[in-house]
Amino acid sequence: MKLLLDENLSRRTVPFLQEAFPESTQIALLGMENANDFTIWHYAITIL
Repeated sequence: MKLLLDENLSRRTVPFLQEAFPESTQIALLGMENANDFTIWHYAITIL
């Protein structure tokens, strides 16, 4: 399972989560902090 964290959650948590959930990431780390909900949802279902 991969997790896609919201931009409101600290990106500092990602390395800890990646131990249990490899390839997890956070919106800001993807450069999508200004993306709308639809764009993020589309990314999540197609890439993750």
